[in-house]
Amino acid sequence: MIRLPSGSALHLHNQEAILKYLPSPARPRLLCASALLALLVCQGTATLAATPKDTLVIARGVDDIITLDPAETFEVSTGEIMGNIYDRLVRLDLKDPTKLVADVAKSWTVSPDGRTYAFELRSGLKFPSGNALTAEDVAYSLHRVVVLDKTPAFILTQFGFNKDNVRDRIKPTGPLSLTLETDKPYAPSFFLNCLTANVGAIVDRKLLLSKEQNGDWGYAWLKTHYAGSGPMKLREWRANEIVALERNDGHYGEKPKLARVIYRHVKESATQRLLLEKGDIDVARNLSPQDIAALSVNQDVKLTSAPKATVYYISLNQKNATLAKPEVREAFKWLIDYAAIGDTLIKNIGVNHQNFLPMGLLGASKENPYKLDVEKARALLAKAGVPKGFKVTIDTRTIEPEQGIVEAFQQTARRAGVEIEIIPGDGKQVLTRYRARKHDMFLSPWGVDYWDPHSNADAFARNLDNADDAKFKSLAWRNAWAIPELSKKTDAAVLERDAEKRKAMYEELQAEFRRTSPFIVLYQQIEVAALRSNVDGLQLGPSFDTTYMFKVSKR
Repeated sequence: MIRLPSGSALHLHNQEAILKYLPSPARPRLLCASALLALLVCQGTATLAATPKDTLVIARGVDDIITLDPAETFEVSTGEIMGNIYDRLVRLDLKDPTKLVADVAKSWTVSPDGRTYAFELRSGLKFPSGNALTAEDVAYSLHRVVVLDKTPAFILTQFGFNKDNVRDRIKPTGPLSLTLETDKPYAPSFFLNCLTANVGAIVDRKLLLSKEQNGDWGYAWLKTHYAGSGPMKLREWRANEIVALERNDGHYGEKPKLARVIYRHVKESATQRLLLEKGDIDVARNLSPQDIAALSVNQDVKLTSAPKATVYYISLNQKNATLAKPEVREAFKWLIDYAAIGDTLIKNIGVNHQNFLPMGLLGASKENPYKLDVEKARALLAKAGVPKGFKVTIDTRTIEPEQGIVEAFQQTARRAGVEIEIIPGDGKQVLTRYRARKHDMFLSPWGVDYWDPHSNADAFARNLDNADDAKFKSLAWRNAWAIPELSKKTDAAVLERDAEKRKAMYEELQAEFRRTSPFIVLYQQIEVAALRSNVDGLQLGPSFDTTYMFKVSKR
């Protein structure tokens, strides 16, 4: 490992890993002959020449990638990868996310009773393996999600699909046609939007059947491999190092202009900025407000930004008896300096937002009632029987702005006698603890899985079974928040087909959530990317899986 002047780390083997994906004539020479000489002469950085015109190199933290199986993945970074390498029946219209565009499906209809959806597929589609993409592949892909029943399967099973009935309710009706039958007449936009999620990704049935082990649907193999048909295809993933994608020349759509896209795992903002300024990368994705400001005056760099349907929150595990006290939950909401965080840590990358529905979705509330009020928090802690405070831990990913926010929270909470121990870790570590309900508190982003308010209401305001072995494990479940009545209200809202009535129901849900929940919603993300001036066509999507690198080009 060598040290950059900023004090952050850059692994030589990480840089060398990138070189093997470049064509031989484009492979630059390392300026330093050895790591020792790099330390002494190059001040800690092995410099790459400008990246090839047909290759996009992106720096971002990708340590949250746990699996590459679309039936299982539920992480931020993997969402973007899935959106680029897997097709689905339909996708969001990036010009207007409330609308859909055809992907593998060329058309679809809904039955008069609102329960049966019939799809017609494009003809002549093929997977990179050479296998034809047919209605059987689509049905198999959706069956697989339901039967494997991994974390994101609820996006499909909420429509009444289960391992016993899914083959009857999702079935091919011809080589290029299939039907999907739901248990209730949901709003068509709700159901179709759910098919844009990663669980709607279409996998190569014949390929996975050849990789099956003991009837596992190819699960063991697909965790680290690829079976899609998207505009890009996976070449390699090396955990905490690199994700390499390459163009799928057999894709039905407009061919990507880039031959390859390489994600480098670089978490530190200062390191990303330095690499971008030197031309060693084309795009930086995890920049601090300070580095964004510095890059805004660099003539070789341009910035792009877009509101993201992502909220950042701190959650309080209700298995902790102290955190389960209503007064403690409320006190913590008064121990956040929202204004200071907004002016510094999330300046230009987020806006104060204290509701689980991000702006842009039906029914999103603009109410932000909380501010830093230590005295009010002290009074609530006294009422809870802990007037002198207590000790508690918080898990967080070692990436900005999360780390800075928890440190700021630590300082303001101390003013009320609450001592917070920060437990840092990489994405996989903190998510594993969180999903096992082993945390006290946790800071995390949450983005919509599909473009409908139920996506977040289902996560934050629904928990019908609080048992450790519950089948449905929402964010409310992860924090052991038992809410049978609020769950019923959430279930009612998703079935309301009148848009204005449904909007009012979500506004009421959010008001109750703000008052009573063990969640402190902090802000809504504005995603910002800095890119070299020769990069064109990068549009940051509204959700995790709608930033399409296959639309990017370089001059």
